[in-house]
Parts: sequence; structure tokens; C-alpha cells
Amino acid sequence: MKAFRRVISLLCLLALLLPGLAAAEDGFSTSYTYTYDYWEEPQESPDAYRVATVIDSMTLGLENLEGIRISKAQSLFVRDDRIYLCDTSNNRIIEILREGNRFSVRRVIREMKGAEISTFSQPYDVFVDPEGNLYVADFGNQRVAKMDRDLNWVQDFVKPTDATFDQSLNFLPKKLVVDVAGRVYALCQNVNKGLVKYEADGTFSGFIGANTVSISMGEYIWKRYFQTKEQRAQTASFVPTEYENIYIDEDDFIYATNTVFSEYDLKYDNAKPIRRLNSLGTDILIKNDRFPPIGDLTWLEGSDNYGPSKLTDITVLQNDIYVALDRTRGRLFGYDSQGILLWAFGTKGNVEGAFTGAVSLDHMGYDLLVLDQLENSITVFQTTEYGQTIYDASETYLEGRYDESAEQWRNVLKMNANYPLAFRGIGRAVMRQNRYEEAMDYFRLAHDRENYGRAFKLFRKEWVERNIWWIVLLLAAVLIVPLTIGRVKKLKGEVVAHELGKVRK
Repeated sequence: MKAFRRVISLLCLLALLLPGLAAAEDGFSTSYTYTYDYWEEPQESPDAYRVATVIDSMTLGLENLEGIRISKAQSLFVRDDRIYLCDTSNNRIIEILREGNRFSVRRVIREMKGAEISTFSQPYDVFVDPEGNLYVADFGNQRVAKMDRDLNWVQDFVKPTDATFDQSLNFLPKKLVVDVAGRVYALCQNVNKGLVKYEADGTFSGFIGANTVSISMGEYIWKRYFQTKEQRAQTASFVPTEYENIYIDEDDFIYATNTVFSEYDLKYDNAKPIRRLNSLGTDILIKNDRFPPIGDLTWLEGSDNYGPSKLTDITVLQNDIYVALDRTRGRLFGYDSQGILLWAFGTKGNVEGAFTGAVSLDHMGYDLLVLDQLENSITVFQTTEYGQTIYDASETYLEGRYDESAEQWRNVLKMNANYPLAFRGIGRAVMRQNRYEEAMDYFRLAHDRENYGRAFKLFRKEWVERNIWWIVLLLAAVLIVPLTIGRVKKLKGEVVAHELGKVRK
């Protein structure tokens, strides 16, 4: 009997575990990927991405090729099927070729041909334009160096001699992007006026996108009226902070991340850890969710590991979905073009898929590549069926295929029934099809008050247009019937009065 009970118990346990194991095989993890619900509570979800491979010195064969391992790499850049890695401590750029899921070293770039200073010194960032020209943020040599695809030196972008650039500062470029016209935008250490901008010919043309200063009225009054000159000199000045990283999308908008802010400014959108800068340096990032894109919505205070997300890098996919990398907890946050969180995943650690020093991020198609400067490796993430369906649903909506988009969002709900964005996506799709009452139901499920209000206004307008004749008849009845009744009563009263007059005579 006891043996029978044990068998039954074991079978029951397997019945409970097997669905979970099968779900995990299909991408339904219960501890890795999450989103936030309406009440800011994290909600576990299926994995949007999974580790495809990890690239390091051993897998690339660098030890056999040069005998030197990657050391404290600071940045990576993707162009087509090539990955360009800034191996900062070794003063070199490693060009990696991708063929399917195979990665190999195409060449190691240590110097330029024809340059007065031909070698690099602490290269922090690299950018490759569509023509194959390479731009290197050569930090130690205080320049941005440009060379062609054959490594022939073209020109250097150096410290501006303009009066607007503090001549007491060294020119220390750490990050850079280049637009379609060949204009260079450099993020320099100790420069808080924004990005240093150069024309294609190397002419300095000013700064764009300076961070704004966020101070409270109490701080201003205290410093302005109650502190002595000596005290003011000892306290920090109200000056803008530097950006952390930059990325330029296909439309030449620059995405910038900022990691210096007050925790209390985040949810009130005063910190703006992610910005989208136009040609004038104005932030035009769309934020249509309850909270701006700031990474984690909840955190414990008082510790670097438990504080708010510090978004150290960002990349933008072709569908206007952008992904930010959090160095605080080693997480990735994906947002759509409206600033709505699609998914979040990642953690700190030295196991596959975790990071100890995540520092740079880029994408290759839908794949995400994360550089870990402490592990000296690149982790390649590929979409699961769940993640790809979210992308497909978003893209078909933007392309105007609303029926298809709604169906894809329903497929997302089959994989994750607790995903507010799917309800919102279906609601937006059916609202575009003039099915306003149905859209209201989906927006209610998504707790989307703004879109619910829009759908309600359109539904009300449609209802009025559909029932206008009944409304007119009702209004007419409301106005005419009382008048008619009053007129009848008046006539009746006159008749009665007339009859009474006759009787008296």
C-alpha cells in the first residue's frame, strides 16, 4: 500500500512538473523575462530572447592568431554581417565576420596607413559608415580618426580651437556617431555642453543636445540667498551632466542615455535617462505609457546594485523598437516606438546569459549583442517565438495591416495571457477598423485610459450619426408634446370658461 501511494505521489508530481518543463522548452520561462502590470508589479512572462552563443578570445581563436586575449573592451559596433570590437586595453579594433551562427576574425586593425600617428591609444568606440569608412574614438591620442575601408588614413577630428570649447580641457572622445552626410558627433569626457559636432570636412560646428539642469526651488533659494560665497564655492555647481552613450538610427535621430540624475526625478520624467535628439538637439522621444522609459519601475534605495536602472547603452531596431542596457542589474529593456515596455530580461552573474560588467549593446537584425568588459565576451541573443510574434504584431500594425496585427497579438495572448500590451495592440488594431466598442473592451483590459477615451469619443460620434433621426424625433417629441399639451389645456380652459359664461346668462 505504501509503495502504491509513493507511485501515485510521484505521478502527481510529474504531472505538475511536466507542463512546466514543456513550457520551458517552448520559451515559457518563469523567472527570466518579465514586464510590469498596471500597478507597477513585475509580471513573469515567456522569454523574448534566448542565448544563441557567446563569443570570446577562445572561440575566435585570438590566442592562436595573435597570442593576445581581449582585455577591457569598451564598445562594439555592427554593420551588416560585421562586428567591430574596440579592444581598448590592447589598442586594437577586431573585425569579426558572421556567417550564420559562425563567427570568425576577419582582421585585426592596429594602425592606419599614411597617418602621422598611425597607431591607436585606448580606442573607446568605433563607427563604420555604409561606404566602409571607419571612425575611431581614439581616446589616448585625443582625436577621432577616420580611415577608409582599406585602412588608409583620411583625416583626424581634433580639439576645437573655438572659444566655446574650454581650451583648458583635453579632447577625450569616448563615444561617437556619424550621420548620412558625414557629420561627426562625439561624446567627450568632461564636456557637459552636449555632443561635439563636426562637419564632414572636419570643421567644428558647435554643440547639440546639452543636458538640462534639474534643481528644486528650495535648493536654488538656499544656495542663492542663505549660503556665503565660501559655502557656494565648496558646494557643487548647478551644471549639466554628460551623456553616458549615444546611438544614431536610420533616420539620423540620435538616441542618448544619461545615468546621472536624482532617483525621485525618474517617474516624473525630469531625469530623462533616454532621449531622442533631432538636428537641433531637442528631445522628441515619444512617451505614451503611464511612466516614461526608465528601466525598472521599482527598486530598493541606498545601494548601487539595488538603485534605479543606469542605462549605459542603447540600440534601435529597424521597426523603431529600441533596447537599453542596464549596468545596475545587467538587464535589457525593450520599448516600442510609443515608449511602451515590451519585455525586460537579464541579470548579473557569470553564467551564460548573465553579465558581470555589461558595457555595450548593438543589434544584428533582431539579434542582440551584449559586450561584457569583465568577462571579455560578447553574448548573442536570438528571439524566441514569443519575442518574434511581438515584433511581427508591432510591425504589421505600423504597415497598416490591422487584421493581421490583431491576429498576431491574439497569438501573443495565447503564449502569455497576462500581457497588457497585447490587449492594447488588439484594441489599436480594431479601432483602426472602426470597431470602437470592441476596442473599448480591449483598452479596458489593458487599463489604457487614454486610448479608451479616444475609442469612446469615436464610438459616441458613430452612435450619434447612426441614430441621428431617432434623436431628432425624440427632441422634437420632447419640445412639441409639452407645447401641444399646453395648447390643448389652454383651449379646453377657454371652452370651459365660454360654457360657464353661457350658463350664467
